[in-house]
Amino acid sequence: MIRTNRFLVALLLTLGLAIASLGCDSSSDGGSGGSAGSGGSGGTSGGLLRILITNDDGVKAAGIDAVVEALKDDPNNEIIVSAPAENQSGRGDTTTPTPPPLEAMMTTTASGYPATAVMGFPADSVIYALANLYPDEPPHVVLSGLNDGQNVGNWNGGLLSQISGTVGAAKTAACLGVPALASSQGEGDTVDFASGVVEVVTWLEANRGALLAGEVFLENITSINIPSCDTGSIRGREEVPLGTEKPDDLSLNGPQDCESTLEGPSDDIQAFFNGYVSVTLVPSNSSMTCDDLN
Repeated sequence: MIRTNRFLVALLLTLGLAIASLGCDSSSDGGSGGSAGSGGSGGTSGGLLRILITNDDGVKAAGIDAVVEALKDDPNNEIIVSAPAENQSGRGDTTTPTPPPLEAMMTTTASGYPATAVMGFPADSVIYALANLYPDEPPHVVLSGLNDGQNVGNWNGGLLSQISGTVGAAKTAACLGVPALASSQGEGDTVDFASGVVEVVTWLEANRGALLAGEVFLENITSINIPSCDTGSIRGREEVPLGTEKPDDLSLNGPQDCESTLEGPSDDIQAFFNGYVSVTLVPSNSSMTCDDLN
């Protein structure tokens, strides 16, 4: 087993905040739902894109496997996988108290890509990776997901921002100085990870230049929710705010209506359940993630 101590996390956070202050004069918004605010992890205008991939469903889950398989053969990508050893859904940005130090072991994804399995929560997987798997330079971006199930809405203190481990891992990354994307695939008769992968790759390519240059910012992370259409097909992509009220007649675990005729959805709940991919900014510190890490 591999062990690390949390004193390294304080160093990482200090470095991340210093990097952020250097990038705060940039005018880039990250594109395609990119976050706005202080600049992200240090980058260059070209070269390999360093990508840390994590999730909350566990290192062997189908969603993370789909993302890794879609990105691993691109010679412009350098991929490291660090994810919980077991399913840790619904853990938000929870971290493991120390001592003892975090523990991890080498394993593979479902399709055999090398990975680190962390005995802890999704946020722990990010913390462990930044402290141990990037000895020279931090990643340019953290991709959290694809989650098996949607993560939409934010009310009464925050369902999405406080409960989702997928979102919690992304927020932890941003609080430690690395821009992040959280991606979640809707529930359905068949969970359509193939459509989700398309959206992850689309976001990554739209933001690749800004990520390499360290110009995707840290006050927010981007959360995308992709429908799994039992009938019909995905109707498009909508950049929308978090929904703050749950409709009385809507089950958040219900099917997505990809044959809906609704236009101009007002928030991520309405967009997602009416067949759109919702692209939403979530404040990195919405549940005091950054404050707690400090």
